[in-house]
Amino acid sequence: MARLSRHSSKGSAQVATGDVIVHFDRGVAVLRGLESIVVEGAPESEMIRLEFADSKTVLVPVEELASIWRYSSDPAGVKLDKADGSSWLKRRAKVERDILETAAHIQKSVEGRARQGAPKIVPPVAQYERFANRFLYFPTADQASAIEDVLRDLASGLPMDRIVCGDVGFGKTEVALRAAAAVVFSGKQVAVAVPTTVLARQHVETFRRRFAPFGIDVGHVSRFASRQEVVGVKKSLSDGSLKLVIGTHALGAKGIAFANLGLVIVDEEQRFGVADKAKLSALKDGIHLLTMTATPIPRTLSEAYGGIRSVSLIVTPPVQRIPVRTILDSFRESTVAAALRKEKSRKGQSLVVCPRIRDIGPMQQRLHAILPELRLATIHGRMRANDIDEAMIAFSNGSADVLLATNIIENGLDLPRANTIVIWRPEKFGLAQLHQLRGRVGRGSTRAFAYLLTDPDVPATGISLKRLKTLQELNGPGAGFDISDRDLDLRGGGDLLSEQQSGHVKVLGTALYKHLLTRAVAKGNKKDERDWVTELRLEISGRLPETYVQDIDTRVELYARLFKCTTEAQVDALQDEIEERFGGLPPTALSLLSMARIRADCRRLGVLRIEAGPNAVALTFHHRSHLKLKKSSKLRVDDSGRLVLDRPSGPDDRLMVVEELIDILDDDAGA
Repeated sequence: MARLSRHSSKGSAQVATGDVIVHFDRGVAVLRGLESIVVEGAPESEMIRLEFADSKTVLVPVEELASIWRYSSDPAGVKLDKADGSSWLKRRAKVERDILETAAHIQKSVEGRARQGAPKIVPPVAQYERFANRFLYFPTADQASAIEDVLRDLASGLPMDRIVCGDVGFGKTEVALRAAAAVVFSGKQVAVAVPTTVLARQHVETFRRRFAPFGIDVGHVSRFASRQEVVGVKKSLSDGSLKLVIGTHALGAKGIAFANLGLVIVDEEQRFGVADKAKLSALKDGIHLLTMTATPIPRTLSEAYGGIRSVSLIVTPPVQRIPVRTILDSFRESTVAAALRKEKSRKGQSLVVCPRIRDIGPMQQRLHAILPELRLATIHGRMRANDIDEAMIAFSNGSADVLLATNIIENGLDLPRANTIVIWRPEKFGLAQLHQLRGRVGRGSTRAFAYLLTDPDVPATGISLKRLKTLQELNGPGAGFDISDRDLDLRGGGDLLSEQQSGHVKVLGTALYKHLLTRAVAKGNKKDERDWVTELRLEISGRLPETYVQDIDTRVELYARLFKCTTEAQVDALQDEIEERFGGLPPTALSLLSMARIRADCRRLGVLRIEAGPNAVALTFHHRSHLKLKKSSKLRVDDSGRLVLDRPSGPDDRLMVVEELIDILDDDAGA
């Protein structure tokens, strides 16, 4: 079952001081920080202090960060659990049962689509290569990978259900064009659904330009298309003479029938409502589906993490793309005037966005008053389609300096000279909407600016302020997926069996929910018997000294990432990153990483605990071992069933002796 082709950077699993977290065995608490502990006869170690209900705190080893996840839902009003875990375990057990049911539903959905089968799409090589070569740019590595994913899905004989997620201007449209070409050249039809008439018009022009040399016409169904044109398109689709059509949700309306539909492409999925998606879903039974988005909605992300849908990420920016500088402030006329005049002075254009149509008039008056010298154009959703089209064309041609609009400009518009955007009352927009709006500027090599200006009389607070700060923080190229992931944290992904946005996420937090759901699906709906962390009692110090990594939150983050590593390769990669960031590793940090590699080996071998002293090293299996020792084995079994290596060691060579024990165990296991 295909999942995310690439993983987002660090995501929501990281924790920091003051975060509300969920401990898998203890429940919901607040992480209060790290504390160094010195016990007589034992090496110095670091512990995590957790605060539970009734202000009771508990110190736990840093290794338990492997069992700790940030409670990613909105922490406002979160009820902490009792320190002994008694209030938590019953709730966790119920949710785990429900997750197994969800995993079974996912498996059934995937198997159902697989049983349907789909046409194997393999285009004629020469014709497809001619089409691909007409792309004016060299594809980025991510673009090329996404195209390969799509072509592989189309040729598999199973119905493709793939999301291509990439920021504005990162090349998603080229992926859609290549997919459409593969299907059309194979003799089948393609339907491209977009959320707005303006975007439909732009896509029609793009697709016609690319397909014209091959004699392939592109139909158009939206309110921009004339009645006569729509009638002709319907007839040509039904008799099969038209291979490619682009339109709004009207493509799912009655009266539109396809002779041989092979692929549905849905662009900017997050902009379609539930009713529109229901109409479009009727088109895709037994055929291929490709979804394009910069910011997948939380439910889509949940489906991707669960394995229902495959995802290809395009996170590599085009050459010379510069991050948009994002400024969060309250609305002051002096700020707006300075920003718009500066853009005009460098021969650029600006966008001003209001959340509601009724805000347009008052904002227009304010702009005219403070900037009488600038030419102003206005569009909103209640204008006639032709008027919107004319205004957009005029603005793109340079006849106005400022475009005042609602979020009608959110999707798909290519305005290369627009490099400043002012968003009035940004808290009224969703996080994904704000990212899309910000993506209207900064399409080239010129530094762009996005001003998020709140009403000084009604300042943003709580979850709204958190969304705005998230957007300000995640402002680099390719941030769309991370923003959606954070949106999933803040809003919840919804129960995959229903439309509810609550349930499991509210109990577990998004990060732990994603982990458990992914694990359940991967294990075929069976409990993962290896979801534990090996306990090492080696009497040696393994830690990141405060003198090496001074910031507490950074140490917490690194500990959390390290103890969630499950393979030696993951530990090696993290070691490289740590050395690059902080320099050569001190002895205790080297020991910490060596012990992480040992834990990865123990997880693979099913070892629950390793205990070491001056004269021997012993290990205990998670379950009763069926390992048959070689006659020549250096190991013995003691009275408690532990495997023992009789080998003297001190703090300096203890890790080497433990590694010898692992090597012997591997050798015996291969007997």
